[in-house]
Amino acid sequence: QVQLVESGGGLVQAGGSLRLSCAASGRTFSNYVMGWFRQAPGNERELVATIKSGGSTYYSDSVKGRFTISRDTYRNTLYLQMNSLKPEDTAVYYCAASTRIVVRTKSDFGFWGQGTQVTVSS
Repeated sequence: QVQLVESGGGLVQAGGSLRLSCAASGRTFSNYVMGWFRQAPGNERELVATIKSGGSTYYSDSVKGRFTISRDTYRNTLYLQMNSLKPEDTAVYYCAASTRIVVRTKSDFGFWGQGTQVTVSS
């Protein structure tokens, strides 16, 4: 079991930056595939980025080159550095963990945080 708590959301102007954090409980944080998702009003929850225990990463096309996912195994913390933010990045951002080796969709993740709001003004 792992419990996840996000922080770092807020209001930022277009072109600005934010860093989201996700504090994970449990002693096996390093064994999980971790991911960030987001959900805008009226939209499905979509995958933003994932990071495996070995450090390999995946990014959706919409954030590639602007967002960076990372993990600090010592601090049991997952990060999402978001640069060059756009109004269309506005959403609730969720941290998630998976025990699966291969992850593709939100159904592959069994553990979720409560979400943190990110609002980008134009």
